[in-house]
Amino acid sequence: MKNIKNILAINFGGIGDEILFLPALISLKKEFPDSKITLALEPRSKSIIDLTDVIDDTIPVDIKNKNKYTELLKFIHKARKQNYDIAITAGGNKFMSIILYLIGAKNRCGYNCGIISQKLLTHTVPLDKKQYAADMYHDLVVPFTKHKTKLPKININSQQKIKNSILIHPGVSKMSIDKGIIKTIPAKTWAETIDTLVNSGKKVMLAGGPDDDECIKSIIKTVKTDNFENLYGTTKNLRDLAELIGKAEIFLCSDSAPLHIAVALGTKTYAIFGPTDDKKLIPPNITAIKANDRCALKPCLWGKRQTTCKDLSCLNISAKDITETILNTEI
Repeated sequence: MKNIKNILAINFGGIGDEILFLPALISLKKEFPDSKITLALEPRSKSIIDLTDVIDDTIPVDIKNKNKYTELLKFIHKARKQNYDIAITAGGNKFMSIILYLIGAKNRCGYNCGIISQKLLTHTVPLDKKQYAADMYHDLVVPFTKHKTKLPKININSQQKIKNSILIHPGVSKMSIDKGIIKTIPAKTWAETIDTLVNSGKKVMLAGGPDDDECIKSIIKTVKTDNFENLYGTTKNLRDLAELIGKAEIFLCSDSAPLHIAVALGTKTYAIFGPTDDKKLIPPNITAIKANDRCALKPCLWGKRQTTCKDLSCLNISAKDITETILNTEI
């Protein structure tokens, strides 16, 4: 495929989704190094451009707005003027096939959602949700490139590691919490984990973003030791957080966007998983810490439920479980 100069990628999701989408964009850039890649995304995820130089431009589309259809029409109108050579969409529904068709790109690729996508797209690929999400997204570029980028990569300078350090980022997005999606352990357990790790001789650092204010305050109120570094509020943007994660020998977090930053940086990472499927969200080199609750429905979130159940047995993970996993698997 020659003369590919203008590429549009569409991925409406949180910042974690955009990080997982990066391998697909990186492979496209390797195949078409002189091309311009534009990413259409939700405004809440625009900070992805602080982490990578593979995205040349962005188009914010506020699909969470009550006037989302007006927003989409504006987006289609704007995109049609750009004469894209390739357009791909990470959306797994028929509506996204219609949007790509209306944009009028010469080559249009999306997931095979049936007759509509088969008729309106020039290329379709199977939607395999059972695999690592980065691989699922990467399937979209297989028709255009033989390159295979397996993990997200971000453009952060190599950081000098802080000896014997563990960085803890306990939070998840406030949007998830507001929707009734609980994916992390209580603040009390995080506080007990800090106490135990400090007592074991670790240099513990605590970080979080604006969404984590309530969680961080609860941890600070509950924790018994003061022999740890509270870095909450010192990371002003996503790049600052990435640099901090890069300095830590070990990163401990929830199923959230910082997890995917750590994957991209290659930091040794342990992540708390409850209702979501770790096999779809992390590569094999990341350690998932899970409850031994024997719930027959786990993992249930997204596949079987759209919100978390009230029982939350899948998050019945103790500080002892967490610290023993970390201390017993250190290299």
